[in-house]
Amino acid sequence: MLRVKQFIFNAFGESTFVVADEATGDAIVVDPGMADDDERRRFDDFITENKLKLTGVVNTHMHVDHCMGANYVRDRYGVPVRAHSADAFLGEAVAEQAARFGMQGKVSAVTIDAPLKAGDEILLGDERLEVIHVPGHSPGGIALYSPTGKFVIAGDSLFAGSIGRTDLPGGDYDTLRNSIREGLLGLPDDTLVLPGHGEPTTIGRERMNNMFLR
Repeated sequence: MLRVKQFIFNAFGESTFVVADEATGDAIVVDPGMADDDERRRFDDFITENKLKLTGVVNTHMHVDHCMGANYVRDRYGVPVRAHSADAFLGEAVAEQAARFGMQGKVSAVTIDAPLKAGDEILLGDERLEVIHVPGHSPGGIALYSPTGKFVIAGDSLFAGSIGRTDLPGGDYDTLRNSIREGLLGLPDDTLVLPGHGEPTTIGRERMNNMFLR
């Protein structure tokens, strides 16, 4: 059985998730956004106290608020960073992204060690997360779906009553709407959506009520 821990990190109120298999303690961190020593300490304490074995970083996309802690986790725990290769250019430009928000010198480029693509599976013990490509917010945006846990970590593609912004480099409004319809709205209605910011929702609720998807 998979357990999900959510942290809210950095000035953007970004959601970082630790997904762990309860039976084995194998875990990944999704979108590590730790921005300072206190946030890094909170993350490390959780890993230690729960005796988790981190096997990797997975980024749903490579915008600065979602990956500013990726190098820290990679270096401290000796694990690879995984993301879709179409977002590699964003990882390389993390410092430039940070500078736009007045964060000069606080983050450095993030390299993808192991590319992910649609249809890949991330194994945690006997559990699995399915990789769904959801471009539009960024070219390499992905979501991670757990069929047994009935949840999807959606990054910044789908929110409660909204969708991700598309005015950043590589964004495209029509592409995002189409990829959500094709990649996410086909999931069961009771699938819990865990977005990169804000409150959770469900696939059924967004299918019925999200005005951006009509």
